[in-house]
Amino acid sequence: MNIAIFGGSFNPIHIGHAILANYIVQNTAAQSVWLMVARQNPLKQGHDQGYDIHRLRMTEMVSRRLHGVITTAFEFSLPYPSYTINTLDALAAKFPEHKFSIVIGADNWAVFSKWKDWQRIIAQYGVMVYPRRGYDIAIPEEYAHRVTAIDAPMIEVSSTYIRESIAQGKDVTFLVPHDVLRYIEAHGLYHSGT
Repeated sequence: MNIAIFGGSFNPIHIGHAILANYIVQNTAAQSVWLMVARQNPLKQGHDQGYDIHRLRMTEMVSRRLHGVITTAFEFSLPYPSYTINTLDALAAKFPEHKFSIVIGADNWAVFSKWKDWQRIIAQYGVMVYPRRGYDIAIPEEYAHRVTAIDAPMIEVSSTYIRESIAQGKDVTFLVPHDVLRYIEAHGLYHSGT
């Protein structure tokens, strides 16, 4: 099975993430999208492991409503920090029956040559690049068979903006799925600006 790995902190997951994951399953060669919830730095000041569980649960709320999309905490089991190439290698070793690629934004593609083993990521796994405002997606000819620009809708919503808005008491009703918003409210997340 062709699986696209869409990684992120998903803190919180929002409509932009959901729309992109759904678009990939519906419109690309990927048969499934795995929302890879990134492990937060365990040494980071103020890090609360409870937030890892909250992020995972909120992401699961979205994936279970989208055909072909699942949530995984696979990266939580890897040593920190886990570079993308290490995560992909570990996935390939554990699930040899699948073919993996990664999904990144055009902003990350612009600096992709600074990623650890970036050429091996392209050669062994492949990359899907989605549009971000202010960034062109230029794919050199030698990578055109392993790197794909996808014409996904450009939804400029950020988790940072959502967290800040909640901390300021603003309404984010249409920025996050309804059940995720209810979860945030029920657990008092982000109200202290965290």
